[in-house]
Amino acid sequence: MIALCALLLTAAGAALIYLASAHQGWRAKPLPATARLAGWLAAVTGCAAWLRATGTGPGVAAALSTLMLAWIVLPYAAWWRAARKQVSTP
Repeated sequence: MIALCALLLTAAGAALIYLASAHQGWRAKPLPATARLAGWLAAVTGCAAWLRATGTGPGVAAALSTLMLAWIVLPYAAWWRAARKQVSTP
């Protein structure tokens, strides 16, 4: 159960950090800076939960892997969404 909470916290933190970036592709304008701060807080809390659930080495690896996976998937998903809109619009 702790691992699931860690996964969700870390992924939510990564999403908030991405959505607060000026280069994000999901919204017309990025979220405010407080969302970036909340994202970092969620990511650090998720890392702490990973450490609690799996130990030091695997916890750090799982937290960083979750962050990297989210930061790779989110831009590609935004690009794919925009490409589908262009194809469906005549």
